Amino acid sequence: MAVKIRLKRMGKIRTPFYRIVVADSRTKRDGRVIEEIGTYNPKADPSVIIVVSDRAQYWLGVGAQPTEAVTALLKLTGDWESFTGEKQTRTLEVAAPKRDKAEIFDEALKDLHAGEAKSDATTKKAAAKKAEKKAEEPKADKAEEPKADKAEKKAEEAPAAEAPAAEASEEAKA
Repeated sequence: MAVKIRLKRMGKIRTPFYRIVVADSRTKRDGRVIEEIGTYNPKADPSVIIVVSDRAQYWLGVGAQPTEAVTALLKLTGDWESFTGEKQTRTLEVAAPKRDKAEIFDEALKDLHAGEAKSDATTKKAAAKKAEKKAEEPKADKAEEPKADKAEKKAEEAPAAEAPAAEASEEAKA
């Protein structure tokens, strides 16, 4: 019996999730398996690859043939290099650990009591409203200045316009 280490597709239509399985080469892609030895989630950033190393080493040792995709995954995790005795060429990217929700809440609570909220625990709508209020205040001051400038310009133009008219009326009298 030929045994293969391959991917079994799980998940929704546009959200694939794979299990790394050991199965008979004659079974369907998503059919009956002998053993599940890991998982692969390509949609996560960076992609998540989990392999039970000792089981992968066992199946490789007894002659199970990995597919090309599984070979690439085993190379990323370092299991293929440990089986063949080669040096590991690549290392896995590890996602940054997520902040604890309780920690984020405590920080937001401190900011709230200290004055203005500075963390990302506030909603986007509230932050947008604050930004609009800040943007409107300088606009109101700037709106008053142009009105004053226009009134001054009109006042300067009016005496200049009256002066030629006065000179024309004096010339008409003479």
